[in-house]
Amino acid sequence: MPLPPLVEPAADLSVDEVRRYSRHLIIPDVAMAGQQRLKAAKVLCVGAGGLGSPALMYLAAAGVGTLGIVDYDTVDESNLQRQIIHGQSDVGRPKVESARDSVREINPLIDVVLHAEALDPANAMDILSRYDLIVDGSDNFATRYLVNDACVLLGKPHVWGSVYRFDGQASVFWAAHGPCYRCLHPEPPPLGTVPSCAEGGVLGVLCASIGAIQATEAIKLITGIGEPLLGRLIVHDALEMEFRTITVRRDPNCAVCGENRTVTGLIDYGAC
Repeated sequence: MPLPPLVEPAADLSVDEVRRYSRHLIIPDVAMAGQQRLKAAKVLCVGAGGLGSPALMYLAAAGVGTLGIVDYDTVDESNLQRQIIHGQSDVGRPKVESARDSVREINPLIDVVLHAEALDPANAMDILSRYDLIVDGSDNFATRYLVNDACVLLGKPHVWGSVYRFDGQASVFWAAHGPCYRCLHPEPPPLGTVPSCAEGGVLGVLCASIGAIQATEAIKLITGIGEPLLGRLIVHDALEMEFRTITVRRDPNCAVCGENRTVTGLIDYGAC
């Protein structure tokens, strides 16, 4: 079932905005009210890497009024195979600064807020509380659980994605209306049991597929159109070019969103 729009419409669009977003405005489901909601929205992208790159670029192009970027890393040459928001001249620069410059080149009419720091239990609640919606493009379990738990505690939705080699996954988690990430994966896997992209690799273009799904879901939530991936997990096999949908139900015994929750604060999972 479609959910109500996440934000109220902003003030009228400027002449420049009407011209820029004209292809959105002629879509009946989006139209002026939808574009004004996009303008009013504040979205935080966790990570400016493989998934954050396409998500940030398309959310900027779509006219999301405020884009936050949280990342503490610098651009490495090995990133350029998939992290398309960065270029060769950005090697060595902070990713948030490189991403900001690319986003501003795509759309100078939006605001970009940088959080050049690692997201951790000490700052997550403060940073996430400033935004309407979180897009999680992180590549480690500690950050994924941190983002999920903070979103549940703050009552915010988040769009999650993951890639590994030729396989990708995406879903929407919002405890107020459905399951959270812990309903799908109650606890992080033991350290060292699941290889990272740095250890196992990832097909670069797969990041575009999953990141675009994340951006699409964010736009749907903001504008209140379509059926969000809430309670559904998309599993993508790029080699076979197959998409499967798996139902995810809310776990009444979930540690953070269940009836007898045991997680009432943020947990530091270290380097898991």
